[in-house]
Amino acid sequence: MSEVCVRLAGEADRPVAERLWLMFCHDMSGFQGRLPNADGTFKSDRLHAAFTDPGHAPYLVTYGEHPVGLATVRGLDGPVRVLSGFFVVRGARRTGVGLRAVREVLARHPGAWEVAFQDVNATAVRFWRRVASEVAGEAWREEPRPVPDRPDLPPDLWISFTVPES
Repeated sequence: MSEVCVRLAGEADRPVAERLWLMFCHDMSGFQGRLPNADGTFKSDRLHAAFTDPGHAPYLVTYGEHPVGLATVRGLDGPVRVLSGFFVVRGARRTGVGLRAVREVLARHPGAWEVAFQDVNATAVRFWRRVASEVAGEAWREEPRPVPDRPDLPPDLWISFTVPES
């Protein structure tokens, strides 16, 4: 596990991040009913914003020389940070890589956080509740919120918590 590295992604990392994003969107398509675009890609505005917009940040997760995940954050210039995307490839899941990666991303930006996930994704429900409990103890809350522009989908679950300064 000592080979896990979480780092801010730069422009040179964008092609790797785009491929990881494609895998992330493919995984999510089963829960959100989204289909690829005509060119085989998925909507990537959140990833693009992570690389270009103020208050956003993209993170790359590697295990040794292998890219195994990514995280996108928004709201760094506001009162609440939002983990707008988080993904770990299937081959690295259930190894502790995801928990370690998300802890590192959260610790870099202390303060109020929110994370959305789908109630039908039982693995995500367990993971994010564990993250919130480990980071904030019992001081976190969960609430359903409608998915923007998707009234056909059930609400997302949102977890809110505060990451203390270290």
